[in-house]
Amino acid sequence: MLSKRSQVLEESITLAITALANELKAKGEDIISFSAGEPDFDTPKIVKDVAIKAIEKGCGKYTAVAGIKDTLKAIQTKLKKDNNLDYELSEIITNVGAKHSLFNCIECLVEAGDEVIIPSPYWVSYPEMVKFAEGKPIFIEGIEENGFKITAEQLKQAITPKTKVLILNSPSNPVGAMYTKEELTSIAKVLEGTNITVLSDEMYEKLCYDGVEFCAFAGVSEDALKRTVTINGLSKCSAMPGWRFGYMASKNKELVSAVKRLQGQSTSNICSITQYAAIPALNGEIDKDIENMRQAFEKRRNTALKMLNEISNISVYKPQGAFYLFVNISKLEKDSMKFCKKLLEDQKVAVVPGIGFGMDGYFRLSYATSEENIIKGIERIAKFVKSYS
Repeated sequence: MLSKRSQVLEESITLAITALANELKAKGEDIISFSAGEPDFDTPKIVKDVAIKAIEKGCGKYTAVAGIKDTLKAIQTKLKKDNNLDYELSEIITNVGAKHSLFNCIECLVEAGDEVIIPSPYWVSYPEMVKFAEGKPIFIEGIEENGFKITAEQLKQAITPKTKVLILNSPSNPVGAMYTKEELTSIAKVLEGTNITVLSDEMYEKLCYDGVEFCAFAGVSEDALKRTVTINGLSKCSAMPGWRFGYMASKNKELVSAVKRLQGQSTSNICSITQYAAIPALNGEIDKDIENMRQAFEKRRNTALKMLNEISNISVYKPQGAFYLFVNISKLEKDSMKFCKKLLEDQKVAVVPGIGFGMDGYFRLSYATSEENIIKGIERIAKFVKSYS
């Protein structure tokens, strides 16, 4: 008999759609998939070279749970250089991807009945992690007219004596929305005087467009720094999804200690070779690769936006970060699962239903694929929409 805790978990809809698309492709179907949440670029050569050298030098032994000192120093330097955040090495932990960072923090912070505020649309795993910890997800809708972002006033209205955590994601998945420094400062002011911990998921920080600058939540005030767990990794911006390198940094020493204990009794250290390979990525040695990737994504975004906005009865918010478009199909269909399933069946195009992100009547399209696929795939979407009934 399974535990009740394990039975509340739902399958990740993004992983499920990607798996289905891959299965159909393996059968010879001409599938164009816009479902994957990972860069289509290869990991930069210097990262691979460092990993190979680490293997050859016999660096495949256990490490400290938090990570090797050189990797922690590289994270510390990165946070100071890129975000002007000062953390001691003892306040930093490497994890098996940022998803692991989030899971560990939620498990160590949330008890049965605790409320966790999650702006919607949200990344699919946030509420599932909260439910697994027996907490209660509290959703605040970020409306499209406000760029899918919540306001400080909405947050103020949602806080109760049971509120334990706020999860922020900027640039966001699935929308690509970015909070300005002013917006984050307003949110931080609402939190002053509370015991609420902020989990700031900053995975897409270097994939920003139109000259917009990223702002780390912990950097907006001293109070924000004290209550924030800064969470990041190398899967998205460094094209290292399968390497599973994430990290967290927090001034809450009690939480850091708890996460170390939890990780020590579950995964122990993350892959030792990945830790060595992460160092050049964190130290800025692949910044040129990241910028080339960012420029390619911006060009693809513009192509996809133009084509989608020329299709009648659908519309698209223009994102300032990440590599997703959140397409409004509510004039055609409120049931996003129905729409996406039919699109895959009829036109062999895989996108992710908005319901998985807490907002029906939309679908998420990842433009982390070639421009050729984008053009071909959106032409199929246009054909499908034209005949949709």
